[in-house]
Amino acid sequence: MTSGSRRFRFVQFEYPWALGPEPGRYTIRERLGEPPSHVLVIDLLGAQERRLLPRRRRASAAEPEPPPEPVLTSRATLIDTVPLDGYEAAAAWLGGGDLDAIADAAVVRLNRVLHAHRIAAADPYAREVARAQALVVRAGFGHGERVAEGRWERARELPRAAPGSLRPRAAALRPQERLAALLAARDAALACEELTLRTRADADAERWREAALGLRIAFEAALAELEPWREQVTGLADRLAQLREHRTAVGAVAGAALQGGLQDDQIALIRTVLGRLEAALRARTAGGV
Repeated sequence: MTSGSRRFRFVQFEYPWALGPEPGRYTIRERLGEPPSHVLVIDLLGAQERRLLPRRRRASAAEPEPPPEPVLTSRATLIDTVPLDGYEAAAAWLGGGDLDAIADAAVVRLNRVLHAHRIAAADPYAREVARAQALVVRAGFGHGERVAEGRWERARELPRAAPGSLRPRAAALRPQERLAALLAARDAALACEELTLRTRADADAERWREAALGLRIAFEAALAELEPWREQVTGLADRLAQLREHRTAVGAVAGAALQGGLQDDQIALIRTVLGRLEAALRARTAGGV
C-alpha cells in the first residue's frame, strides 16, 4: 500500500478499552503465498496505559466518592489493499455501497486478529468485539499512507446501533427477570447456555471447525439439561425431538472438523442446528423459569 494518486477503502472502529494487540500495523493475508488483503492499524487514545504507570507496591487509602478512572480508547482501522480506480469510483463506492454490510464484514476480520492475539498471548480473557459495542464506526477512503495515519479524504460515520441490539438473535426473553431469578437462586444457569454462546461467537467469526466441535458439546449438554422441562414448557418436547433428529449429523460434522476444513453443506448444518438449539433455550426461558 503506497501513497500517490491511488485511493484505498477503510473501515474504522473505536472501542473504550484496549483491544489487546500492541499499537502498530498488522498485515493480513488470507492464505500463505498470497499478497496482503488488508492492513490493520491499531492506535491507543486517551488515558495513559496502566502498565506504563508507576506500580504501587502496597495498598493505599482510597478516598470516598472517587472520580472515575480515565480509560483507554482503541482505534482500529482496517484498510483494503486493493486500490480504487480514481476519485469518482471511490466516491461512488462510499455513496452507493452497503456500508452496514461492509462494517459487519470488517468486524469479522478484526475479530480474526483479536482471536489470533488471544492464541498468541495464551490469554483466555482477551475478548473479541461486536460492532454495536463501538463508540463510533466510520467508512471512507483516502490516499495510501495518509489513511494509515488517520488522514482520510472522505468518510461517513455510520449510525450507532440501538441499545439492546448486541445479540438480537440470542437475546433471552425478559432478561432482567431472568437475571433476578439467577441471582436469587430461583433459577440456574445451564452449562449448555454458556456452551451455546461460545459456539455462536465462533460461528459469527466464521471459525467453523471450532463451531462444529463446540456445537457437539453444547448439543449433548442441552439434550440432557433440558429434559426435565420437556413437559413443563409448551412446545419444548417437539423442539427436543427435532434436535435429536440431527444428532448423528452433528457428530459427523464434529468428526470432520477434527480432520480439516468443512464443506458448505456442513456449515449450513451448523447454522441450522445452532439456530434450533438457541430457539429451544429461549423457549425454556419464555416458559417462566
